[in-house]
Amino acid sequence: MISNEGASNKKAMIGSFLLLLLFLAAWEWIPITFGIPAFIIPPVSQVWEEFLYMLENEALLYHSGITAMQVLFGFVLGALLGVIFGFILGMSPTAEFVLSPYILALQIAPKVAFAPLFIIWFGYTVYPKILVAVLIVFFPIMINVLGAVRSVDPDIVRLARSFTATRFQIFWKIEFPAAMPPLFAGLRIGATLAVIGVLVGELVGGNTGLGYLLTFGEGSGNTAMVFVVILFLTLIGIVLYGLIVLLEQRILHYQLERKRDYS
Repeated sequence: MISNEGASNKKAMIGSFLLLLLFLAAWEWIPITFGIPAFIIPPVSQVWEEFLYMLENEALLYHSGITAMQVLFGFVLGALLGVIFGFILGMSPTAEFVLSPYILALQIAPKVAFAPLFIIWFGYTVYPKILVAVLIVFFPIMINVLGAVRSVDPDIVRLARSFTATRFQIFWKIEFPAAMPPLFAGLRIGATLAVIGVLVGELVGGNTGLGYLLTFGEGSGNTAMVFVVILFLTLIGIVLYGLIVLLEQRILHYQLERKRDYS
């Protein structure tokens, strides 16, 4: 069964690679074939040349590192706050009743509107970008954890209490493990949203990061530069998402083994 699964994964990787080659070929030849101007959709060869130019002259790796660092910090802080508040609200109906209206109001308010406010408070530093990312990442993770804690079978909790389990033991042995799968689902969503949050902050105000290069490319009408920045933003999101998947497989390996047993 393991060999069949390995062969299936290998075929999937080959298919994905062939699809990538097909996409790159279409990107290269379709604009040329249909006469689409390069300022609208530049061929992939022109984007590659712009990438090499930006490596040498536009400090592309430096700006990418700045954005990646802000994405990581914003994601980690947002995830921690989401987990903490998710468990607090899930275990305490009183806390949920008191805090939920304010958390909901914070979520409904447009995050783009907070970016200029954070810039007024903290200036053109990394803090406004990180804070916008924290706001965007926080809510989906909190909701997933809250729902998981609330969906724990109360009979299991009552059974644990009948065996004189303490509140911490109930949390650590029952509620925390039950929240793990929804938590990682929220982390996957947050990994993509963190990139958006940092980009919003960099677009509103900043002189470093990929958002700054994106604004510069837009202002100069350099479409190839915009494509390069978009690809690097996508790469940052994919890497962070992949790290979450690997961590999930490491922690929730028992679920994957159970699925293999039933397959």
